[in-house]
Amino acid sequence: MTTPSDTTASSRSVADTVENAIASPEKEQPYGALGLKEDEYAQIREILGRRPTSGELAMYSVMWSEHCSYKSSKIYLRQFGQKVSDQMREKLMVGMGQNAGVVDIGEGWAVTFKVESHNHPSYIEPFQGAATGVGGIVRDIISMGARPVAVMDQLRFGAIDNPDTARVVHGVTSGISFYGNCLGLPNIGGETVFDPVYQGNPLVNALAVGVMRHEDVKLANATGAGNKVVLFGARTGGDGIGGASILASDTFADGGPTKRPAVQVGDPFAEKVLIECCLELYQGELVEAIQDLGAAGISCATSELAANGGSGMRVDLENVLLRDPSLTPEEILMSESQERMMAIVAPDKLDAFLAVVGKWDVETSVLGEVTGDGRLQIFWHGEKIVDVDPSTVAVDGPVYERPVAYPAWIDSLREESAAALPRSIDPEVLRDQFLSLVASPNLADTSWITNQYDYYVLGNTALSFPDDAGMIRVDEESGLGFAIATDCNGRYCQLDPYQGAKLALAEAYRNVAVTGAVPAAVTDCLNFGSPENPEVMWQFSQSVAGLADGCLELGIPVTGGNVSFYNQTGDQPIFPTPVVGVMGIIDDVARRIPSGWQDAGENIYLLGVTSTELSGSQWAGTIHGHLGGRPPSVDLAAEKKLAELVHAASQQGLVSSAHDLSSGGLAQALAEATMRFGVGARVWLREISERDGVDAATALFAESTGRVIVSVPREEDVKFRGLCEGRGYPVLRIGVTDMPADGDAALEVQDVFTVSVPELRERSGATLPAAFGATITEPTA
Repeated sequence: MTTPSDTTASSRSVADTVENAIASPEKEQPYGALGLKEDEYAQIREILGRRPTSGELAMYSVMWSEHCSYKSSKIYLRQFGQKVSDQMREKLMVGMGQNAGVVDIGEGWAVTFKVESHNHPSYIEPFQGAATGVGGIVRDIISMGARPVAVMDQLRFGAIDNPDTARVVHGVTSGISFYGNCLGLPNIGGETVFDPVYQGNPLVNALAVGVMRHEDVKLANATGAGNKVVLFGARTGGDGIGGASILASDTFADGGPTKRPAVQVGDPFAEKVLIECCLELYQGELVEAIQDLGAAGISCATSELAANGGSGMRVDLENVLLRDPSLTPEEILMSESQERMMAIVAPDKLDAFLAVVGKWDVETSVLGEVTGDGRLQIFWHGEKIVDVDPSTVAVDGPVYERPVAYPAWIDSLREESAAALPRSIDPEVLRDQFLSLVASPNLADTSWITNQYDYYVLGNTALSFPDDAGMIRVDEESGLGFAIATDCNGRYCQLDPYQGAKLALAEAYRNVAVTGAVPAAVTDCLNFGSPENPEVMWQFSQSVAGLADGCLELGIPVTGGNVSFYNQTGDQPIFPTPVVGVMGIIDDVARRIPSGWQDAGENIYLLGVTSTELSGSQWAGTIHGHLGGRPPSVDLAAEKKLAELVHAASQQGLVSSAHDLSSGGLAQALAEATMRFGVGARVWLREISERDGVDAATALFAESTGRVIVSVPREEDVKFRGLCEGRGYPVLRIGVTDMPADGDAALEVQDVFTVSVPELRERSGATLPAAFGATITEPTA
């Protein structure tokens, strides 16, 4: 343990005390510069019965920010707790309100997972913004008592050929790979999307997942008067001050950010030590509760721990270990320095706690203790600078019912259906369109990004890029594991945010199902424009309702997540982008299903029906530069039936590969399944066209939902057909896998076109390197 005298300010900062606040009620305070509105400041004065001290003002400003308080979204997010069935509660051990949700996956094991945004910091300083996004979400997982086992990322960038996009892409991908690789955590999946709508507002969403035994779950509740409040990890510095209240809770002006508080600086090696230190503390049962310090720093940790535990807390702020001795008390309270944790420790366990953190060389200071008076009191060199009810800071902040307005532009946009776009029957034109799609930024090979990540570290990765979902083995003896996929199509959500959210859920659900896992739970990261824009609030309300209704229909709960507002530049918001993550359980990862075929001579089947659903599609956008109409319909009952069918087929060993159909339709799915292992295929469209009444272009490029392609070994053909017929799911044999004895393997769409595997890989693999430089040829070790 480092003593405060070694680390705190040499010259004491003069603090604004409670006594001083009572004596000077009319003192002007810079609440606007801290992101508070005039009426919010008045509300704080009413709560306290006086003006706030500058320390209290700092705390309220960060904790009442949009980023921390969800003040514009709370009234809608309640649906996730209201639209719940008994089935959804079965495996849910910890739901919303804690650092991350926890799900029972069987055999005494639990999984905790969550996705959060770090959007604005990643535009201002892409490397550190993205790196600390990874670090922050990993600490949420640690704080639940779990060992982190994997990360994923969901990225949205501007146009691939815009000069500023390269700056953001290089910084973000370097930051993610640096932090995750240094932590020794495999990056097992995610998304990358390029669209001009994200030009001034890239989205960097990070997901982390951890595993633990049931008995090891920890909650962030400070209880037990006399228990010690201990801060441990990295020292507190000046980085990230105001990040939550100012940076994450305001839009960018047309020329870029107008407010530039420091972006947090990450140290993954310090976090790696912190992970191991926390796990040893848990193993020794040396903490009563624990909270990571992320957005809002000490303000958040103290107020949330006290509020969640229904207790009080006394803290001596001068005991905080500092990197910068010139920091004022207010800055210490607001700092978002990384790699810090706060623990509640029983007095009789304090020496054992300090012995463990000392073993790991983690700096530690005892800040105070839990009290029973229900007040959060913070002192600076003996003078009281904060005296509040912690619930008013952390729980009972403002709740807004923002104006909601149906967008004036949406009806005319929906009238422009992609069904009216010309669809060629010329084989050469279809071949050119197919290759244009394969090489388009949003469908092209993302190895330029993913090869910077380590997929296999820890040795438990069962599936990763470029399969439909990532999969991790949890138990080496039984093979128990989980799969996770994340999805969102912002183009669909722009056309219909209610349907778009359901489509994101359906795609992530289907991506998990095609690996052989059973979908079990959801996390979300809801990225939208300014909540002060009534049309944005309509989009948000529709998306939340769609996601809540969809989860109820599928019978899987939302375990937690994140809302990110103010993602717009000037008056131009991003497309609604409600990223949905689905976690599924697999009883033995040895039964996992890859996304591509590995052997010649197997039958290829299409499960599901194709409709003329081209609006919002990659074909409409890439070939025609078009966005309009209505997105594809989604039948969640059919999605559930399809998932159960694929799971039954995997249990019986009837399929050797499975790949969902989504962006780019059947054409893209065939290309990816062919490129996965380099095994070709001969495919015919005739039966699809005859049964479903669609032309060749629609059969290839439509993005109808509830569809999967599978490859079936010939000896399992009869059983597989019988399984589909018995379950009443539409099925068509559309091809066979093929590997020539000589020459290149190819994807042949009979009577339309043939493309060799080398050409496919060349076209798909060239797009990102052309924009950003050469690809690392092997994943980093």
